[in-house]
Amino acid sequence: MAETPPSPSRSGLPLREAALGLALTATAGWIDAIGFLRLGGLYTSFMSGNTTQFAVALGQGEVAGALPVGGLLAAFAGGSVLGGLVKGAVPAHWVAALVLALEALLLGTGAALALASPDALPATLLLAFAMGAQNAALLQAAGFRAGATFVTGALSGFGQKLGLALAGRGPRWDWSGDGLVWAALLLGGAGGAAAYGQLALAALLPPAVLTAAMAIGLLTAALRRPAR
Repeated sequence: MAETPPSPSRSGLPLREAALGLALTATAGWIDAIGFLRLGGLYTSFMSGNTTQFAVALGQGEVAGALPVGGLLAAFAGGSVLGGLVKGAVPAHWVAALVLALEALLLGTGAALALASPDALPATLLLAFAMGAQNAALLQAAGFRAGATFVTGALSGFGQKLGLALAGRGPRWDWSGDGLVWAALLLGGAGGAAAYGQLALAALLPPAVLTAAMAIGLLTAALRRPAR
């Protein structure tokens, strides 16, 4: 009988947490696609691409063009700092809940600002800040990391683990978790682009609502935990 690929829970990460992390990665792809389309090639979570564009603008002496990209880099870094502060200040079982509550607030505010103002940059800075914070809620076990807002590492891990599996030197299905993370960002980005084509900036509302729902669920679970 052929071996079946493991569910995320079999790779060490509980199925509910894996689903949550993949949903967050898809949300990041959704928002990144909208930001890319709205800002003409800039990103809210793919900071490698923004760093390259920032470097090119500086190298060509285009200071005015470098400023918006630099703002996105600074906003993402600021969100990461906030996420790190939360992670270092509260018990571990509260981290994801509080980070996602903050992210939902930032995404909702960013969506409202985008709908109210013709200037795209202020709202996009809030979205980049939210994406930076999200990475503090990463869920990781056995090399499978869910919830990331970028997938370069996941795609690299997918390829290396698949190569080891094909060579008979690694677990047969160890690559599946990284593959799911990459697919989540891909599908989220495609969904965001399609939604933007139909709804314009109102397409930012679904990820804000979804993140708020996940935050409420995690907060509820964290509140119940001490009673067990």
